[in-house]
Amino acid sequence: MTTPDNPLLPRPPRFARLRAFWQRRRGWILGFALLFGALLLGASWWLLRELPSLNELDNLQPKVPLRVFSEDGVLIGEFGKERRSLVKLADMPADLKQAVLAIEDARFYEHGAVDVLGVLRAGAANLGSGGRGQGASTITMQLARDLFLTKDKTITRKLREIIVAYKIEAVRSKDEILELYMNQIYLGQRAYGFASAARVYFGKELKDISLGEAAMLAGLPKAPAAYNPVVNPKRARIRQAYILKRMRELGYINAAREAEALAEPLKLALGTSATPTASPRAEYVAEMVRQQMFAQYGDATYAKGLVVTTTLNYATQLLAWQAVRDSLFDYDRRREYRGPEGYVALPAGRSEREDAIEEALERHPDADELPAAVVLRASSREVQAMSRDGEIHTISGNGLRFAARSLRSDASTALRLRPGSIIRLAFPNEKKPEISQLPDVQGAIIALSPQDGAIKALVGGFDFKVNNFNRVTQAVRQPGSTFKPFVYSAALEKGVGPATLVNDAPFSIKLDPERDEVWEPKNDDLVSSGPVTLRVGLKKSKNQVAVRVLQHIGVPFARDYITRFGFEKKQMPPYLPLALGAGNTTPLQLAEGYAVFANGGYKVAPYLIREVRDGNGKLLMQAKAPQAEQDAPQVLTPRNAYVMHSLLKSVAQNGTAYQSNELGRTDIGGKTGTTNQARDAWFAGYQRSLVAISWMGFDQPRSLGNSGAGAQLALPQWMRFMRPALKDVPAYEMPEPAGVVRIAGELYFDTAQPGQGFISGIDMQNAVWPKPEAEETTPEDEMGESGAAEAESSETPPGEAEPSGSNDDLFPQKRDR
Repeated sequence: MTTPDNPLLPRPPRFARLRAFWQRRRGWILGFALLFGALLLGASWWLLRELPSLNELDNLQPKVPLRVFSEDGVLIGEFGKERRSLVKLADMPADLKQAVLAIEDARFYEHGAVDVLGVLRAGAANLGSGGRGQGASTITMQLARDLFLTKDKTITRKLREIIVAYKIEAVRSKDEILELYMNQIYLGQRAYGFASAARVYFGKELKDISLGEAAMLAGLPKAPAAYNPVVNPKRARIRQAYILKRMRELGYINAAREAEALAEPLKLALGTSATPTASPRAEYVAEMVRQQMFAQYGDATYAKGLVVTTTLNYATQLLAWQAVRDSLFDYDRRREYRGPEGYVALPAGRSEREDAIEEALERHPDADELPAAVVLRASSREVQAMSRDGEIHTISGNGLRFAARSLRSDASTALRLRPGSIIRLAFPNEKKPEISQLPDVQGAIIALSPQDGAIKALVGGFDFKVNNFNRVTQAVRQPGSTFKPFVYSAALEKGVGPATLVNDAPFSIKLDPERDEVWEPKNDDLVSSGPVTLRVGLKKSKNQVAVRVLQHIGVPFARDYITRFGFEKKQMPPYLPLALGAGNTTPLQLAEGYAVFANGGYKVAPYLIREVRDGNGKLLMQAKAPQAEQDAPQVLTPRNAYVMHSLLKSVAQNGTAYQSNELGRTDIGGKTGTTNQARDAWFAGYQRSLVAISWMGFDQPRSLGNSGAGAQLALPQWMRFMRPALKDVPAYEMPEPAGVVRIAGELYFDTAQPGQGFISGIDMQNAVWPKPEAEETTPEDEMGESGAAEAESSETPPGEAEPSGSNDDLFPQKRDR
């Protein structure tokens, strides 16, 4: 007899059935298991694809834009999609860190990559509310999403976000994660990170923000557009109050501090000089730096946090900007109103009309202090216009005076102001608006230190946003009579001196022996003075004198000699019209040449970048500019430089640039210049500490008019700049070097004195001497106002193909655009 405990009894039927099932179905079961495993692996691969590796996360750095500063620390340019400044966590205000933790992740230091309690709490709240009212993303998860993922609200994205968050926590400490988050997160207004946002919104460095400002910034990560204090100040205030309440509940602040922060007035800084959104009035300079950095670093320029310090002096830059702006306005205001810039058809519906206006104004960017607007209503008594910000401006009375002829009933279609016309508004002294216009004439100023070539100010045109063509570096124009001093410097080395008599009389020259045409250089006023000294010829800008001097010393010698000033031979045509500036140059090259006269004969190259550092402050490049009188090459003998300085002082004191005497200085040297048909107006001048080139003209060359001489346009612009720029600069008197002698009050080289190698006269065989009272050969002679202006117009000689016209056919390469 057996018992139930006998092990030899058969197994219960249940196990037998399972075993039988396994034997019959094990193929299917294994197949499903393999399939499930494959699906799991595939899903894992799909979730993990393109996610960063641990090594990438360990070396992660936020993208930091290129930032450009003046030598005195003013931010003049920022380039990069993400406006950001990196700040160490230890340097961030405690109030800001606590505000961020209070609203984004109060248990940040207590949980891992995912806050399980937070997920359960948010889930319960969402179920109770019937929606998705709360999120459960930790700061680490937000950082993962911001760095590597999209913001699509899908389960897949959420799973990938969790995976990346765990990876980040595996290689980064909590402090490192929080620091990265606070430097990385987008906060609106193109600001990334709280340091950049503090400057953009409040015009402050991060360390200087108040508790109220910290709470307002902390409210931005959730929805920068919704809680932006610029766009939605009311909602931003509500969000700020909630964050302050959370900070009090968590014990970060007490009720008194909360109340004090809530009472703070909202002071936004957008549009002030403290923010990168303001116009720095140095955009041409910043763009030059950007191009140089991009040429060296490529796309990394905009992400690796390069900090470039330039040689620009910001106070000097503002003076140059204002001088160009005022001069162009003055010229333009003396002309008539040209009519509206454009026209847009205005739909009847309000919303459609506003959309049409916004689209139209996109094509007409606001110039600094001259915003574009679209006319809504127009009559002879009143005009209403809407600007880009949606504000409607009413212009009446004196505000209509400049555009009065466009409001007449008989005005042409192109001139008439009507609904849909695109105009410019001005707000003089913050008064009522008036109708204005963008000047179509352009101007430029370049100023540099003649001691080392450091660029101190550069204005390449009226407004960079309207037209970014840089006329200082890109406009290749004829220099007119500003080129004469280089020829005269060459002549000094051939025995010619300030007292050399040159026959100022008409003559003709056959420039091309294979052609019959002749060129007859003439003085602008068509007055020939007979024998005049070289000094008088330069002071009065006598064209016939300059050409005869070049003819005497020879064009090949002059071209070779002038290269020492920084010009290339290809810029100088091998013909006698070179004496009158028939070659090509830019204002920057001309400044380089005049720096040689200003510093006593040393060649210095213009430079703009003083140093470059990376995002960590490591020095990448530092300029080592040669210094005059130290290691810069000497290209003029001291005596040549001294005599040329004396000649150029004569021009400034009692020659074509006599107006410069208004500056009350005796150490100014320079030369006016005007090209054929007054297409370009120039003044190149200097003081020992600063050389500056002033230019005015049209981008598509045409006459500046009867008052378009260099003495009438470029010189006043130069004076507007140099008067305040030299305000506290002491006068300088160049010491007389060895090798110079004075005879009867005039300067001679000691190797070229009368009877000892001195050229006493040039082309004097048939000279006709004027009456004694008409002769003016002393350094102290003065010109009348009309003479100074007239002597500077139409100095460039006619071309071979058109003897009475311009140089365009003879030297077609002079056109710049």
